Amino acid sequence: MNELQLIESWDELSHLILPFLVRAGAAALCGAIIGLERELKKKPAGFRTNILICLGSAMYMMVGVLLVRATDAEFDPTRIAAQVVTGIGFLGAGCIIQQSERVKGLTTAATIWVVAAIGIVAGAGFPILAFIASVMVIATLALLGAFERRFLNSSEGN
Repeated sequence: MNELQLIESWDELSHLILPFLVRAGAAALCGAIIGLERELKKKPAGFRTNILICLGSAMYMMVGVLLVRATDAEFDPTRIAAQVVTGIGFLGAGCIIQQSERVKGLTTAATIWVVAAIGIVAGAGFPILAFIASVMVIATLALLGAFERRFLNSSEGN
C-alpha cells in the first residue's frame, strides 16, 4: 500500500493542477450562473452562496477521486458524495420557513440541493455535463417560474 505523502511533489502536482482548475472552475461558474438568477430575484441563497456550495461539493468529490488514484487502499468516492447530499440537506432545511398558512423557501432549498449535485458532477470530472445541468436548472427557475405565475396562478414565494 502506498502511504499518503503530506506534501505533493511538483511532478504529481503538475498533473493535477489543470484537472483541478477545470473541475473547480466549472463548478464555480455553474454555481455563479444559478446564483446570479437567484440573486436577481432577491432570494436568500444568491450569487456567492451558490458558488460556494457548488465549488465545495466539487472539491469534496475531487478529494475522493484523488484518494482513489493516490493509494492502493479501497476508497469509494461515492460515499463522499452521499455525505455531501446529507450535509446539504441540513443547509437547505434552514431555508424553509412557514409563514401563516404558506411554506416558503422550498425552491431555494431545492436549488441548494441541485447546485451541490452539479458540483459533484463537475468534481467527478464531467464539467460539460455540469454546464448542461446548470442550463436545465436556469430553465426550470426562470422559464417554468414564469409559466407557473401566468398559467397556474401561483405566486413564486420561494
